Amino acid sequence: MTNLDFIYKRKSIRQFQDQPVPKADILEMLKAATYAPSPKHQQNWHFVVLQDREKIQELAEIVYDSHEAIGRLAKNEKDFKRHMSVINYYTCFKDAPVVVLVYGCEYNMIEYKIMKENDAPQAVLEMLQSAQSGAQAIGAAVENFLLAATAMGYGTCYMTGPTHAKLAIEAAIDFEKPGYELMSMISLGVAAENTPAQPPRKPLEEVVTFID
Repeated sequence: MTNLDFIYKRKSIRQFQDQPVPKADILEMLKAATYAPSPKHQQNWHFVVLQDREKIQELAEIVYDSHEAIGRLAKNEKDFKRHMSVINYYTCFKDAPVVVLVYGCEYNMIEYKIMKENDAPQAVLEMLQSAQSGAQAIGAAVENFLLAATAMGYGTCYMTGPTHAKLAIEAAIDFEKPGYELMSMISLGVAAENTPAQPPRKPLEEVVTFID
């Protein structure tokens, strides 16, 4: 193994074996998550760990119902079918032994405060916010978690799609932390045998520009 194999071998796992994940291992992955970079070191994340299979199933049903309700708003059958074609990706966490719900709070941007207090144009304020720094911090923490899980022999799947049902999910797990909202979910467990291969990546020359 090379030192970076835990990166190159990571892939989204949507099928899991019926095996528990020790709490000590979960805590190690969460510790890795908290070592991610965050803007101004605000560490604007919080993690809720679910291991109750019935509750996980309940959340999957909530997401399914929400997804279908959105689909029913489609103006034509083609859009409805396209929308519903991804439902299995949004609810694949239903068979995972562990689901981690990732919460985030608003990023406190001092430059936004300064510019707003000086009546900066809305376009300038929007430009300051466009980097979505708080969300980027959450993504970095999640990636640390995913890579730690891979290095420890576990499979994961990172999902933001289910958050269209965030209010119902938050109510179902009866968790509230002032200023925080659900940003994403991670399913975690021992990967099933013969899971689908990792999809190909775009070639570097397509996604990289050097300016010398």
